[in-house]
Amino acid sequence: MTHTDLKILDCTIRDGGLMNNSYFPIETVRAVFNAACLAGLDFVELGYRNSKEMFSTSEFGPWRFCDEEDLRAVVEGIDRRNTQISIMQDAHKSVPEDILPEKDSVVDLIRIAAYCRDIEKAVILANNAVDKGYMCSINIMAISHESRKRLDEVLDIIKEQTRVKYVYIVDSFGALNCDDVIGLVEQFKDHLGDNGTGIHFHNNQQLAFANNWIGMKYGAEIVDGTLDGLGRAAGNCPTELLLSSLRSEKYDILPLLEVIQKEIIPLKKKIQWGYHIPYMITGIFNLHPGAAMKWLTSNEKDDIVKFYKEISGK
Repeated sequence: MTHTDLKILDCTIRDGGLMNNSYFPIETVRAVFNAACLAGLDFVELGYRNSKEMFSTSEFGPWRFCDEEDLRAVVEGIDRRNTQISIMQDAHKSVPEDILPEKDSVVDLIRIAAYCRDIEKAVILANNAVDKGYMCSINIMAISHESRKRLDEVLDIIKEQTRVKYVYIVDSFGALNCDDVIGLVEQFKDHLGDNGTGIHFHNNQQLAFANNWIGMKYGAEIVDGTLDGLGRAAGNCPTELLLSSLRSEKYDILPLLEVIQKEIIPLKKKIQWGYHIPYMITGIFNLHPGAAMKWLTSNEKDDIVKFYKEISGK
């Protein structure tokens, strides 16, 4: 695969929303979307379409639900050019009825996030999305916790029982290194045939960019990033870094730098993301970053030695 075939998806609003309960002002969301369109990004993910019966609308902002009227308010008056819109459904937090027919929506791609244990639910949601006219992906979360045998089984289920366009490797805990990525991309491509392989990495060990690069080299067709790395805990591969490294005339990073300066950098006064040693520690032990997130809001946040000893048991 050449880089001209590659698709770049920015999920700043969706992944970043995990740090502020999806409470982005619509002006920020519009600015991010407009910049992505001007930059030539292939996809922009504007949030989740999760069930309001499972999530409280008083506790979470609008981008945890992505109601159609909110999405239309985002895109109104913006030249979408070749940029398509994505939303995500969690397999264990969503229902098929939450999805409108594609002809009644501004959405193009629906990504189903699922742990291997929820693959049956993911299949139902994925087939529902495809039947309603959307492109679809299944994103396998916490993949660093799964055995090769179990992944073989899940990939075969996806291949045999769905018509998804992409299947994603999701490094939920920031635990993977480049050798891991090579093995996973090769495993995915061996099982999936014509289905594309996607990659989504967290930056706990400062490897999100390197893992994206090696994943692309070995044939990943769609790659995720976020502006300034904004995302849960250690964050993600910075979209602007990813684009600049491709050196492709297809993309223009200047609109991204402008929106980062205006909208994203000021968020650091309110929320904290990016590389911190407690996130590194959970990454190297292949653990959910929740413990590190809690530690970094405590009075002991600077005692990284104590945190390491607690996590490692030493």
